[in-house]
Amino acid sequence: MLIGFFLSLLLTLVPFSGNFTIAATPTATAPVSALSFTQGVQKTVLDNGLTVLTKEVHTAPVVSVQVWYKVGSRNEVKGENGISHQLEHLMFKGTTDRPVQFGRLFSALGSQFNAFTSYDETAYFGTVQRDRLEALLTLEADRMKNALINPEQLTSEKRVVISELQGYENSPEYRLNREVMRNAFPNRAYGLPVGGTKADVEKFTVEQVRNYYQKYYSPENATLVITGDFATEPVLKVVQATFGKVSPQAKQDKVLDDASKALDNFLTSSSLADASSATPANQKAPIVLKQPGSAALLQALYPLPSLNHPDVPAIDVMDAVLTGGRSSRLYQALVESGLASSVSGGAVELIEPGWYEINATAAQGQQLSKIAQVLQESLTKLQQKPVSAEELKRAKTQLQASYILGNQDITSQANLLGYNQTVAGDYHFIEKYLAAIAKVTPDQVQKAAKTYLNPAKQTIGYFEPTQPDGQPGTSGAGSGRTVENFSPGKPVDPAELAKYLPPATSTTDSNKQSLPQEFTLNNGLRVLLLSDRNVPTINLSGQIDAGTEFDGNQKAGLANLTAINLMNGTKTKNALTLAKTLEDQGAGLNFSASREGVNITGEGLSANLPILIQTLADVLKNATFPADQLELSRQRALTSLKVQLDDPNGLGRRVFQQAIYPENHPFHSFPTEESLKSITRDDLLNFYQTNYRPDTTTIALVGDFDPVKVKALLNQEFGKWEVTGKPPVLKVPSVELPQSLTQLNKVIPGKAEAVTYIGYNGISRKDKRFYAALVLNQILGGDTLASRLGTEVRDRQGLTYGIYSAFAAGVNPGPFLIQMQTAPGDAQKAIASTIALLKQLREQGVTEAEFNTAKRSITNSYPVDLANPSNVSSIILDNAVLGLSRTEIREFPQQIQAVSMAQIKQVIQDLIQPENLVIVTAGPGDAVPKGS
Repeated sequence: MLIGFFLSLLLTLVPFSGNFTIAATPTATAPVSALSFTQGVQKTVLDNGLTVLTKEVHTAPVVSVQVWYKVGSRNEVKGENGISHQLEHLMFKGTTDRPVQFGRLFSALGSQFNAFTSYDETAYFGTVQRDRLEALLTLEADRMKNALINPEQLTSEKRVVISELQGYENSPEYRLNREVMRNAFPNRAYGLPVGGTKADVEKFTVEQVRNYYQKYYSPENATLVITGDFATEPVLKVVQATFGKVSPQAKQDKVLDDASKALDNFLTSSSLADASSATPANQKAPIVLKQPGSAALLQALYPLPSLNHPDVPAIDVMDAVLTGGRSSRLYQALVESGLASSVSGGAVELIEPGWYEINATAAQGQQLSKIAQVLQESLTKLQQKPVSAEELKRAKTQLQASYILGNQDITSQANLLGYNQTVAGDYHFIEKYLAAIAKVTPDQVQKAAKTYLNPAKQTIGYFEPTQPDGQPGTSGAGSGRTVENFSPGKPVDPAELAKYLPPATSTTDSNKQSLPQEFTLNNGLRVLLLSDRNVPTINLSGQIDAGTEFDGNQKAGLANLTAINLMNGTKTKNALTLAKTLEDQGAGLNFSASREGVNITGEGLSANLPILIQTLADVLKNATFPADQLELSRQRALTSLKVQLDDPNGLGRRVFQQAIYPENHPFHSFPTEESLKSITRDDLLNFYQTNYRPDTTTIALVGDFDPVKVKALLNQEFGKWEVTGKPPVLKVPSVELPQSLTQLNKVIPGKAEAVTYIGYNGISRKDKRFYAALVLNQILGGDTLASRLGTEVRDRQGLTYGIYSAFAAGVNPGPFLIQMQTAPGDAQKAIASTIALLKQLREQGVTEAEFNTAKRSITNSYPVDLANPSNVSSIILDNAVLGLSRTEIREFPQQIQAVSMAQIKQVIQDLIQPENLVIVTAGPGDAVPKGS
């Protein structure tokens, strides 16, 4: 579950950000019509003021329901920072008629649900099978006015929120951003953290939160969005029967913006339009944070106008020119030069004037002042000379295509409508915006750069890490034996839960999923094709059996260095040419190594399928691994390693995995500074020639194409990829469970929250017990809000922001693990609670009601996965690579339903071993260090 402050989600929803990765989001060369985004949308306003947007999309038997409230951190006054976010958490704690954790109700419906708080809005969304639409509407209408906000709930959820906020404190990027925002907007709510501050959260009273809820959670301040497979008229009758009963505020006037006075002060003191007249001599000195950390960071902020300002399209094209992919100006100036290991940017355009931000992570040994200098030179160049026709076209293509690729599923389509209606004030905003993007000229981009990228208006911050030796310390191992004094609460009976659950209206036939065509080329390359003509997109997933399991400890990192260097040059194209080939069309192609293979992900519009396939074939057959690019990628890998070792999640997982698997096991190896520095270009070439083979490669394609033509294209591009000899075979030794409970603690200076991993070696995907293990895991920790672990450790005790369990089952057995984030002082209690729950599970088993609810939850949510073409390509690929039947994508729900209670009992005895756990905690130690 991801509940609460999530700025990156905001930037994903706001199409006006140019936050493109190296493989830029795909796109079309011609202007994209906005009709597909708003065509068929019906707007209805109920008598109580609720705005309802409905859009029928009959491509899959699922529906998405979203409620967007026009309230966020900008509405908070002094002393209330974070109250919007705190309220969002409390909205899951139940209502007067349903005094039960709503996460359990959503999970029982099979809903894939979430919520977030941002600057201007708070949104709640769930996507379900179509027969559960009425139930979802009933639940959302109930909590719009009847949420339980009482002392008990507030006390426990305050602890959860503080755990979440302290988790952010682990991130140097978050700490730097907080200081930069505070300095950039000293008199505005936008300058405060969306999630709030610990000091304010601790002081919230029930009356405070309840008043805030009653003021802002009202139908006239909300937009209900419904997209998917439904009929509009009958659904509007249900909306009237559920939401229509919710009374508006007593005073029918509009909700006042508490931040309006501060905004007025800001506007009179900040002359955005005249920004270009200032001189660099007025530039503010950098904010410098010297704290424990790993990599040096830079963030620069520039004030922008609000979302509806006419300059917004030009600003967003400007951003795409600067940060849109590998061919962008800042990537070329900072990353390709070796100054930075990464750079990104984004325009945050909101109800009130927002900001443009640029972020860079310094490469090892590089000075932030030098990065700032080159950054300014790049911005000045953009101000002095109009962009080229080629750059302008590429930027527009990326922006336009990101909409089509980002809206292949109904949840994303609902997000787009909800965001535009709430923040822009009109769901039709997307039409005007895309039309304006198509008309942006080079002069407008240059003017935007002059107006808004003004050094005198810049706020810049540096994070300079202070870590004595760059290595985390270690504290003594604990016994972990505080378990005996703890007694977990009785598991919540789903039968009791059922009385609060609205009924489903009918059943959905899940046997209609189309099956992929499968064939193998003469050289052994395996292909799976599934034509889906509903959206003009292509989703490519692939795997090559050349993962990190082939690394060995001495050359750990070799597989990933090989994978990420594929796009650095072929026999006929250099890195920049390869990047432009894709980015000019808005297509993307990425490679990364995981344990059991190299993952290939590609996407683009259907017209770009030939370019995607041709580029993929070129790099797989003809990669040249230029020495200079290898050195740059090595430096980036070394920076990433330092960041991982400074992150409790990354370090904790590494130590946990190495404690489970012995040194001779392929799952034991992780990159070190020594191993990365020892890897040569010859190592990459040898690894590439040995492990990159057609007979160890599988490709899955889902999208708008003719299978006959695609088969011919694949034969043409891959048919001459020759193979000699047999592929390398890896012998994976069996792994025994630890003889006793083992606990390890890793101390990382400067952190606020601890992350704990608990578990041992588990099972493979083809293990006959897998489906039973999946059902068991759903009960134990498959959902942070609905599972036993979530109910006890998070909900009842408030010890953690998030806790979950999983069986990482691949071709080979991976770990069974439980992960949680806690305050340092709460770690031992949370560990003890978790072990007690495992013992309770082993001694008492599960109830029939729990068992049936878990099976329904898994099978009901599965159609939601299948409603996204990108997910479908991944599922088809995974099933093939794991050696499962082509029909598994259709038969999976039946496999889950076939699990018996006897199998669950056996799996508990086989796989739940509380006496043999490995427990690893990484974080600040026993106390939060000063200055964090």
